[in-house]
Amino acid sequence: MSDILVAFEEYIAVTRALDSLTVSSYLNDLKQLEDFSQKPLLKIETADVLSFLSTFENKRTLNRKLSSVNTFFHFCHVQKFTHEKIRIPMAKLPRNLPKYLSAEEIMEGVSLIDKSTVMGLRDYALILFLYASGCRISEALAVQRSDILEGWLKIRFAKGEKERVVPLAPLSIEALEAYLAAQDMSSSAIWLNYRGEQLSRISAYKIVKKYLGVSPHVLRHSFASSLIIGGADLRVVQELLGHSSLETTQIYTHIQKQNLADTMRSFHPLA
Repeated sequence: MSDILVAFEEYIAVTRALDSLTVSSYLNDLKQLEDFSQKPLLKIETADVLSFLSTFENKRTLNRKLSSVNTFFHFCHVQKFTHEKIRIPMAKLPRNLPKYLSAEEIMEGVSLIDKSTVMGLRDYALILFLYASGCRISEALAVQRSDILEGWLKIRFAKGEKERVVPLAPLSIEALEAYLAAQDMSSSAIWLNYRGEQLSRISAYKIVKKYLGVSPHVLRHSFASSLIIGGADLRVVQELLGHSSLETTQIYTHIQKQNLADTMRSFHPLA
């Protein structure tokens, strides 16, 4: 890896405190750009970047690559490695409402779980845990027994290495305690497979998909949507989700407006 990429890696990993997956993605994107242009990164011009980006049709993929490029050239400009400041606007994406499930749909799904087995108790507890905490699946799977104390969950492995504390609903705690009481495997991790190893993301995805027909991330959206529809303050939801920017959380206000509109149409005599 070139010296400039080593310096950039230190900047995004230490100064910006981005998580290891994001750091790896940024570095891979820049290596792709370098290979595509057949030029050292510091010799690349705006036209080279545009040619590289034109090879990606999916706008979300394009924006992810562009975030890596813009961050890198901003770093180079601030450090005076380059004279020209390359910055290309992000592609506009349609603002779709996040998919979410109601509490009734979630409880109906988990009612199908056979809780007479340890794995059934685990599946039941995991789904309720995801819905009650709003965790990303990577955060949930990294939780240790010591991270839950007196009804509070400490999320230490959050995106960007930020730490946050989230209260857990009593039903979720009851399900978790029942699972842990039935589980006789000695491990500091909570979510284990039948061999006593930490549950994988793929296995967690299959569990949620089996009973609810959605991905684990939909439960994170469901957590936020339930709070917003119930009247929670947007900044509180931001804190619980671990969003660094309120702008990221604001997409859920559209759900609140939709809920108000549906209520109006259902109950107002003139609707």
